[in-house]
Amino acid sequence: MSDESVSAQRFARESMAVLDRMADSARDDVARAAELIADCVRADGVIQAFGTGHSQAIVLELAGRAGGLVPTNRLSIADLVLYGGDTPSVLDDPLLERRAGVAARIYELAAPRPQDLFVVISNSGVNNVIVEMALQAKEHGHRLLALTSLTHTRAVPAGHPSGKKLADLADVVLDNAAPRGDALLELPGGGAVCALSTLTGVMLVQMAVAEASSQLLAAGERPPVYVSANVPGGFEGNLELEKRYAGRIRRTAS
Repeated sequence: MSDESVSAQRFARESMAVLDRMADSARDDVARAAELIADCVRADGVIQAFGTGHSQAIVLELAGRAGGLVPTNRLSIADLVLYGGDTPSVLDDPLLERRAGVAARIYELAAPRPQDLFVVISNSGVNNVIVEMALQAKEHGHRLLALTSLTHTRAVPAGHPSGKKLADLADVVLDNAAPRGDALLELPGGGAVCALSTLTGVMLVQMAVAEASSQLLAAGERPPVYVSANVPGGFEGNLELEKRYAGRIRRTAS
């Protein structure tokens, strides 16, 4: 028999309660985030999304998926190898996320334009490469949307030499409502299990995309949105939409 304090039903119940509360409490911030996204699309910009670790799951939710916006890029530490010519062994360095200059190199490889929006995602918001990417975005004049846990980031020291955290640098912050350490269910004797930030991060991203699409439609503009490649005509239609951003999003060949 399972422990009632740690069970599937308890996680489902408590995580859904967090989602319900967040849907209301984040409404204003989501509207502000959506305005950044809609402005970027209107300006022929690309949404440059970056995260490390499990935050990459939220990046994937935003960049290049069915039902999502076409002008999006997934930025990753792996870009050092995929686009920068570094040897794969560079990714074996367990301290790579703390190395100075990594984010600057990823930014350079992305070659963003001034109207591009940066979305930086990190539960803690304190890792060096995360803060460095946020600093790169701001130093180059980009608008910056952050998705982080305010509870966690306020409870831990800054990791970047500047003393800044992701939330300190953003134009808009979406709080994923995850607890310190991310895990939701406390274990008897200490520790916790079942991370929350992916669920809440996906909710926030999709809320922001929905609201941005609403703003675009209200202005008489059709959002450039991917159709599933697994429905008739979807693949071909997506290729036509991608032509607008040829050479700027990495799903295009030229």
